[in-house]
Amino acid sequence: MAEAHSAVAFSFTVTHEGVDVNLNHDALNAVWKSGIGSWKKRLGRAKNKFKNGAYPASPISLLFVATIVLALRLGGVDPSLGIIDGIKTYTPGMSIILSDHLATYASCIIFSTILWFSIILLLKYTLKLLLTYHGWMFDGRGKISLKTKLWIVLVRVLGGKKPLLMSYQSSLPNLPLPSVNQTIEKYLLSVRPLMDDEKYQTMEKLANDFKNGLGKKLQRYLWLKSWWSTNYVSDWWEEYVYLRGRSPIMVNSNFYGVDAVLVHPTKIQAARAGNIVYCMLQYRRELDREELNPLLLNKTVPLCSAQYERQFNTTRIPGIDTDQIVHYKDSKHIVVYHRGRYFKVYIHFKGRLLKPCELERTFQKILDDPSNPAEGEEQLAALTAGERAHWAQTRKEFFFTGKNKASLDAIEKAAFFLTFDDEPQEFDRNDPSSFDRFGHCMLHGKGYDRWFDKSFSLVITSNGRIGFNAEHSWADAPIMAHLWEYSVTDDHQLLGYRPDGHTLGEPEMTSPNPIRLEWELKEPCIQAIESSYQVAKKLLEDVDLRILMFDNYGKGFMKKCKTSPDAYIQMALQLTYYRDAGKFCLTYESSMTRLFREGRTETVRPCTMESCEFVRAMDDETKTNAERIAALTVAADQHQMAYRDTMTGAGIDRHLFCLYVVSKYIGIDSPFLTEVLSEPWRLSTSQTPHQQTEKLDLVKHPEHISGGGGFGPVADDGYGVSYIIAGEDVVFFHVSCKKSCPTTDASRFCDRLVKALGDIKELFDKK
Repeated sequence: MAEAHSAVAFSFTVTHEGVDVNLNHDALNAVWKSGIGSWKKRLGRAKNKFKNGAYPASPISLLFVATIVLALRLGGVDPSLGIIDGIKTYTPGMSIILSDHLATYASCIIFSTILWFSIILLLKYTLKLLLTYHGWMFDGRGKISLKTKLWIVLVRVLGGKKPLLMSYQSSLPNLPLPSVNQTIEKYLLSVRPLMDDEKYQTMEKLANDFKNGLGKKLQRYLWLKSWWSTNYVSDWWEEYVYLRGRSPIMVNSNFYGVDAVLVHPTKIQAARAGNIVYCMLQYRRELDREELNPLLLNKTVPLCSAQYERQFNTTRIPGIDTDQIVHYKDSKHIVVYHRGRYFKVYIHFKGRLLKPCELERTFQKILDDPSNPAEGEEQLAALTAGERAHWAQTRKEFFFTGKNKASLDAIEKAAFFLTFDDEPQEFDRNDPSSFDRFGHCMLHGKGYDRWFDKSFSLVITSNGRIGFNAEHSWADAPIMAHLWEYSVTDDHQLLGYRPDGHTLGEPEMTSPNPIRLEWELKEPCIQAIESSYQVAKKLLEDVDLRILMFDNYGKGFMKKCKTSPDAYIQMALQLTYYRDAGKFCLTYESSMTRLFREGRTETVRPCTMESCEFVRAMDDETKTNAERIAALTVAADQHQMAYRDTMTGAGIDRHLFCLYVVSKYIGIDSPFLTEVLSEPWRLSTSQTPHQQTEKLDLVKHPEHISGGGGFGPVADDGYGVSYIIAGEDVVFFHVSCKKSCPTTDASRFCDRLVKALGDIKELFDKK
């Protein structure tokens, strides 16, 4: 009740002498500061919107234009060619209210403003037109054409200086819509190595019938959407691929990340939490103020920043038929889970963020709290791990009133969710299974100790290791990787720890106590929680996960082979899968489309005719090393070309997906699209990006590289493979599949991957 008493700003009593009013000045001061802080944020957002609207010009340039125009006019020169006089004459009331001189000045200012806005629009659309050029991506390795050199100069000149995070948004081009003919041609080429002649001829007929018939009609609707909306893919992708999915998001959709495993700065749980939470809040502050630098490819080409907006204060809300993403403008608290209890922790107090040492003390109070969870509370979060419709119905029945609603609101409105695990995790080179357990912990935990609906859950293990579990619908992995890189790097290099492992600094005030969230969970609700837990338990127990630290060589050697490291690894994965399954399969590799406004991802199909030729050559004893290297080079070049196509809007899978959505809207079934969308991705792969900030210097601190992250298998009889090319000599692989599938085995796949990578290296060693 102490928190409730502190919240009372004033009270009054009625006596025989009248009304006696008692003011709590501390509370009123807190209210005043809160209001000031709120208005500062509003003004800051308004100022940023104005700056972004003016970019690549600066707001001060308006004053410069107005000064030049006014000086010329006073000097007897009319830079407006009569427009200023027209404004002065035809603006209602100007000549009546103002004197002749003041009317002239006002007309000059109005003309200057119009001229300034016109120049800004010209600059924006010129930059937008320049950013539609992607020839720079297709120039040969190490060779830059004259056209590209001139383009780089123009982009850098028009790109402005000191951009905010969202400054380039209005200058980014829209995602182009490929032609149906182009998409069908590429699709047939991609499936040719996976089909025998008879099946391919059937698919070819379906494709041609679609191309010459229904495809034209569907394309017209899609063409209209591509012109009307900012991005013709992203809203449908978010809704139909993520939010309308009714199966559990744990393992099936959410992804995870692990610590920088080669360093272990402290083993004190509360201290590590204090530093990491503080770093994340500093990141959030920069994000809110748009002080994060926008990502630029080759320090020139901006990437879309739209996904950053929902990184914090965001929750996926379950629905019977479809979920929704709810984002709050601000949040001054996080919610912490420990030993089955939930705590609301204020991170902003008396007008400022709490310092790491103050956060550590607050977190230690939670760790030292001996209280037990209420009945049903410990496994409550299993609801977010089970079937979505079941969670939606349970939420509607038991969490819309009373204490349950208040506590659920606290979780859903929190900046993010934090879990204190009661078990240690470690990376031990002599015990590879330790890393596997670390991955399992972050992918699903116990099935009830992460709030899987939050944009992300930060996990602090009992020995100070960290990781996260992220919900996928609001953004893709590179956005979380940016936050993770920022936080882990600042934790090591900027904040640091005392020799005894505690955070640096001394508390400057007594931070607010954590508030225990209260629940009233009746028997039917507890049964609903148990039902979700059983679903989650079955799902997580079926996950086979292996994390491989491959340090025989890395991208340094791959580059010496004059091959893209990503293409090199993808060819190794093709060789590994073929040796593991005895056949080729439809393979998914995620590529980004953030060169375009609101772009998210596209699919690269690494299994090609060329990659199959390389794989066969590797196990063909009649082939020479030179022939195998030549086959690898051709396959890698083809892969890189496909990767460039997907990045520049010429991919095929998102186009086919949107055509399928249109067909459902107009109620016409397409046998071709039904066949395409039902094909399983038995090998689903993704590369985790790193060094997205200037903070991480792997030359000076190679040990600070993150171990990356991963995801669950996409197909019941397939593999999910995530990898991070960690510096010059290390690659981390996260391989997942299902234990219930008799044909897959994560450990076997990793062993064969090591052999495949070794066999490819041997080709060049013998060269």
